[in-house]
Amino acid sequence: MLRLAENIGRTTVRGFDEVGYACGLFAESMVWLVVGRSKQQPVRMPSVFAQMMQVGVHALPITTLLAVTIGIMLSIQSLYSLGLFGAESFAYVGIALSVTREFAPLIIGILIAGRSGSALAARLATMTINQEVDALRVMGIYPVRYLVAPALISTIVMVPALTVWAGVVSILASGLYISAALDSTLSAYLTDVIGVLSPNDIMHGMGKSVLFAVLIALIGVVNGSLVSGGAEGVGRATTRAVVHSLSAIIVTDMIFAFIVTR
Repeated sequence: MLRLAENIGRTTVRGFDEVGYACGLFAESMVWLVVGRSKQQPVRMPSVFAQMMQVGVHALPITTLLAVTIGIMLSIQSLYSLGLFGAESFAYVGIALSVTREFAPLIIGILIAGRSGSALAARLATMTINQEVDALRVMGIYPVRYLVAPALISTIVMVPALTVWAGVVSILASGLYISAALDSTLSAYLTDVIGVLSPNDIMHGMGKSVLFAVLIALIGVVNGSLVSGGAEGVGRATTRAVVHSLSAIIVTDMIFAFIVTR
């Protein structure tokens, strides 16, 4: 029992330490973004744009495929469940709200966590193991400004952008399926969707996507920079980053939805 209590205590303290480290990285990245140019060490925009391409543009094909799948799946389930009450014509209400508020930011968060968060953790872990981060410090280059800030900025910009794209594609895909199933028109479906959505619903999804982006970038950076144990440690850090990112996204989604709907 004492050993169990000790392990729980050490794990808890280590977790708080990592959270504090992540908050420090975020604050330092924002400081470099503001004052970097005055200190002759600005955040490199070419690096930011390159990572935006990797995080966002290169993820468009898989994002589109998942969005279409989610839209059609929601349409099938909505028509089936509402068909029990003869209310299939109101399927657009649940689809529009669930896609905008929940599914689009959640699916994009999970996708980017598995695709880009793991890559970021692996890259930083490899650089740490090979002492490349120490070499940057020796050359007078601040690692947070050079490595962390571009990744954080690119993720914050591209995750909401992908969320908007996924929401639009999902709603269009569901509209095509429902209009065919109910023998109606896509324009009528889109008119109903626009009527049921409000700016608050859109901001709800966008707020989630920004939080998810910050979590994905910081968790990837923290796990990559705290690596130890050589090549095996790189694998552990990458796996740990993905698991922590997915867990943080799901828990944050629940907390965020609870707070904003009170």
